[in-house]
Amino acid sequence: MNISIVLLILLSLVEFVLFFILFRFFARLKRSEDGLASLQENQGQLLDKLQMNAQLEQELVQSFARRQSELITLNRKLEERAAELTHLVEQAEAISRSPQFLRELILTGHSKGRTPDQLAKATGLSRDEVELILTQTSKEGTARR
Repeated sequence: MNISIVLLILLSLVEFVLFFILFRFFARLKRSEDGLASLQENQGQLLDKLQMNAQLEQELVQSFARRQSELITLNRKLEERAAELTHLVEQAEAISRSPQFLRELILTGHSKGRTPDQLAKATGLSRDEVELILTQTSKEGTARR
């Protein structure tokens, strides 16, 4: 009977060890399931963030394309305006160099008391040319009387 008790104790110990191993196995399995669930959740969050980043990138690209289009339009308008202003400047220079305009400028300046030297400097003409215009104008004025 002694052997049967020892055998019973030995089998009980083996069962206890097996039970302990089985318990550890299920505990690890539970931890693994929890870790897998956590990884799946993190993967879902990562996919959500990637989708949000893709949407932001798409909006950025669309905004960039829209701004590029606006810049092209503004550049075209600016070039048109520059050409228009260049044309106006050329017209103004042509008018300012016309003999009639220079004559009026000299007569107006002379009536305001400016000297022929000042008028010559302002108009870009020589002093002799200014005096000639003033002389012709005064002769025309006396001839009309």
